[in-house]
Amino acid sequence: MNKKQRILFIDRDGTLIEEPADEQIDSFDKLRFCKGVFKNLGFIRQQLDFLFVMVSNQDGLGTDSYPEETFWPTHHFVLQTLEGEGITFDDIKIDRHFPEDNSPMRKPGTGMLQEYMNQAKFDLANSYVIGDRETDRQLAENLGCKALILNQDGMTWDKIAELLFAGERIAEVRRTTKETDIYVKTNLDGTGKCDISTGLGFFDHMLEQIGKHGMIDLTIHTKGDLQVDEHHTIEDTAICLGECILQALGNKRGIERYGYCLPMDDCLCQVALDFGGRPWLVWEAEFHREKVGEMPTEMFLHFFKSLSDAAKMNLNIKAEGTNEHHKIEGIFKALARALKMAIKRDIYHYELPSTKGSL
Repeated sequence: MNKKQRILFIDRDGTLIEEPADEQIDSFDKLRFCKGVFKNLGFIRQQLDFLFVMVSNQDGLGTDSYPEETFWPTHHFVLQTLEGEGITFDDIKIDRHFPEDNSPMRKPGTGMLQEYMNQAKFDLANSYVIGDRETDRQLAENLGCKALILNQDGMTWDKIAELLFAGERIAEVRRTTKETDIYVKTNLDGTGKCDISTGLGFFDHMLEQIGKHGMIDLTIHTKGDLQVDEHHTIEDTAICLGECILQALGNKRGIERYGYCLPMDDCLCQVALDFGGRPWLVWEAEFHREKVGEMPTEMFLHFFKSLSDAAKMNLNIKAEGTNEHHKIEGIFKALARALKMAIKRDIYHYELPSTKGSL
């Protein structure tokens, strides 16, 4: 069975080249290439099998407001410069209509792209629109493909190359027992968006530190038997979170693997971790209050032990200081920063970080 062809529908202005205030690249002094486009688009062209289709609105091209002779010299220079970096386009679609024309040919309409739609040889579901505007996202919806929008949610050309080459690191875990009903979703390449509800306010606050400071999108919905006590809610949430992180890491190729650090006010908290595939916890932190918020301090150790076991990672945690709240919050923040370091991927050295050949 022949593999279906994937496509990158790539915007021009604001995506390949910077867009000036008047939205017309009609002279060479206005021409600037976007940061990271050469290295990353060249890498994508060399390493992956996407068709490259440029799709651009050029309002009124060929009219008095935008004469052709001011457009083509810079456009051809852009194409020649990209070609010199190994970046060529299989097709180029340029629409000349004004917005008020309401033409179906103009993005986000799909009039220019009918030859790629409803054809079995193209894999639109796994194709992408790369752009910088909401109309590019709408075009992706209209085509039935995905969107990568620059400068939204931390999206850069570096991130685009990483996601296309190594894939998204998103995972979901659901666990239902007689004691708890838990749903966890993680995106390791997120921006720190959190939607967390466990029924324990302080626990929610701690879990949010992992997302915010680890730049991990994190959804955790836990319904536990809090009428009994907090134990099952905290332990089972840790298990699900660890399983979700492990699942999202996938084959672990290109990751840094290790991470560590962090001070917080009167406290010094250190969290070192290793995604080496072997669970182990070292815990050197003492708490002298029975609870912080609604969370029993005896459950701190239990949370990190369950997390370490489920994620199959080494965790070495040390904390010193006098303020119990600061101490545990510092530990969660240090864990977040350690995670951020350890899950970072390098697609230019896309190897397993192990001399054994497995993790």
